[in-house]
Formats: sequence, C-alpha cells, structure tokens
Amino acid sequence: MPHYPEGTVRALLQTDLVTPATRAALEARLTAPAAYEPQFFDADTYRLLQAVAARIYPQPDRETPIALAPAVDARLLKGDADGWRYDSMPPDREAYRLGLGGINQAAEAKFQKPFLELDEAQQDSLIALLAAAEAPGENWSQLPQDRFFEEMLAELTESYYAHPLAQEEIGYVGMADVPGWQRIGLNELEPREPEGTK
Repeated sequence: MPHYPEGTVRALLQTDLVTPATRAALEARLTAPAAYEPQFFDADTYRLLQAVAARIYPQPDRETPIALAPAVDARLLKGDADGWRYDSMPPDREAYRLGLGGINQAAEAKFQKPFLELDEAQQDSLIALLAAAEAPGENWSQLPQDRFFEEMLAELTESYYAHPLAQEEIGYVGMADVPGWQRIGLNELEPREPEGTK
C-alpha cells in the first residue's frame, strides 16, 4: 500500500484550491479538543462506544487517535439521521441504546464481565460475533445485531475518513473542491495530488 507524505492534506487546506466552507469544516476536525463531554449518552455508555470504536478502528500508530465516538453522540443528540433505515431497525437512538446494551450483555454472557473489562482479544471476538449475528444477549431479540453492526460500522467509517488525517493516509485530496480538475483519466494526477511512495 503506498504511503503518502505526512502533511500533504494539511498543506493543501491552506491553498486556494479548497473552498472556505470545506476548509472550515476540515480545520474544525483537525483542531477538535481531545476531551469531549457526551451530550446524548451517559458517561458509561459513551465509554463503551469509545471502546467498541477503538476495536473496530484501532489506531496504534497514531499518537492521538482520531476520536470517532463524539460524532455519533452529537448526531444522536441532534436527532439527525440518513433519512432511511432498514424496516427491521428501530430509530437510531433506540438502536444504539439496544445495540450497545446488547454488546455488554454478550460480554457478560460469554466472559462474565462487561465489555470494558475484557482484553482486546476478547473484545475483538465479541465484535466478530456481533458482525456474524451470533452474539448472545436478550437485546438482540429486539434488534438485528448484524444490521446494527453494519450501521455502526458505516457511521464509524464515515467519521474516520471525514477526518483530514485519515484522508492524508490514503492520499485523498477530493476536498480540494474549487472547480478546475482537468486530469480525470486513469492514473492521471493533478499537481495538487500527492504521489504515493513505496
């Protein structure tokens, strides 16, 4: 996998190739405070969401991991949604309440401890059971666990790759949204695009 030079996206943000609105949104993500007080979840449930997100998106090489739980908490507080959901799924707030509770039920059933007290291998095994719709727990009778996992994974993925540092690691420069892209053929790079190094 190619590696892109550190700082390329951050440097691009300072150019006139990025519109002010996009620059403001991405800079807000870059400078978001490390400490976040949950507004929708209670403190324990928020810590559980942080732990689940950290196992789905481990970031061992990042000095300060990209925080994924704040975006979920803020969205649920506002009541925002995608405008659709599977007919087998409850509204998002209820889905997260049942789903995160179900993760703790599965941890208790399988390891006799809450998820936060499990080691990483145990946490990973529970998340794998959840993804396969095989996790134990009574909440799963009210919520299809594979759909919950799919929805949570999609939201965490969106939050991760909406961050400039994640965009930088994959060489994404699509946030340079000022009109003017000329090279649109296969393997044609604009001067603003970083080239991967081996």
